[in-house]
Amino acid sequence: MSATVSPPQPSQTQPAPTGAHWGEPSQWQWEGHSIHWRVLGQRDAPALVLLHGFGAASGHWRHNASALVEAGWCVYAIDLLGFGASSQPPHRRHRPLDNRLWARQLQAFLEQVVQAPAVLVGNSLGGLVGITCAVFFPNWVLAVIAAPLPDPTLLLPIQRRRARWGRVLRRPLVVLLCRLLPLELLLPLIVRSPLLDLGLRSAYSDQSAVDLELRRLVARPALRPTAARALRAMSIGMALRPGPATAPCLLRRLKHPLLVLWGSQDRLIPIEVSQQLRQHKEDLELQQLHGVGHCPHDEHPELFNAAVLSWLTRNLVVGPPREQPWA
Repeated sequence: MSATVSPPQPSQTQPAPTGAHWGEPSQWQWEGHSIHWRVLGQRDAPALVLLHGFGAASGHWRHNASALVEAGWCVYAIDLLGFGASSQPPHRRHRPLDNRLWARQLQAFLEQVVQAPAVLVGNSLGGLVGITCAVFFPNWVLAVIAAPLPDPTLLLPIQRRRARWGRVLRRPLVVLLCRLLPLELLLPLIVRSPLLDLGLRSAYSDQSAVDLELRRLVARPALRPTAARALRAMSIGMALRPGPATAPCLLRRLKHPLLVLWGSQDRLIPIEVSQQLRQHKEDLELQQLHGVGHCPHDEHPELFNAAVLSWLTRNLVVGPPREQPWA
């Protein structure tokens, strides 16, 4: 059955302060890992889960949570495994750190913590994770918003299945190359050098949005002793994903309402990539956000929040609140 949600009612509480430490933080244990998450709003309100992008964390939604709560949502955000204040595991061949594992983490979070289906809103990698969760665990998702949707496979022609010997050789080659990279030396060097600022500025069109709080939000997790091994694990995992875990295949299987927001000045994933999406899912809604870069939610939160809330008002099915997927 499809899960439904009642229209959210505007919150009567005072707006919560903005900042990377928004909401009530907590830790949740999942499959031997410590997962950091936060929540803001009334727990009996419709649930909305925010999913950060690569290198970020739940604090990156510092300018969005309060506005969404004021519109009547209970807003959750989670640090994906390997990011933020969550555990940073090493590579394991039979448990690759990729969007399938993050989708499993998200589904367990919805079941055990949120305890209800939710709207998923993701920036960049978070958008891919949201779509993956909606495809693999459809009863736990109401709708997905991706801003934007990155995946190199969107630019590749549809290929026939690789020969078995090619797949066999590819794995050890990718693992070897990732292990040869001295990430334990490179990662702290990059974080403590102007290269971090250069990377952040490439993600924003408005350079004034790159502030000290943002730098700290990205730098602190990258300086943890286990950060390099987690980066190596996700590099291997994402490079070796099977076809069904890539964006084109996921989009073709997705049955939920999907909004894709794309900054017109995105220098990391140019907006031209967005034109490939409708080849795989004709009924998605694509909105271009003018003048913003790769992180529209943080760079121009008023524009982003308005687009999200307007789309949710137009696309959510009305029904009893907090209907459980097993009901």
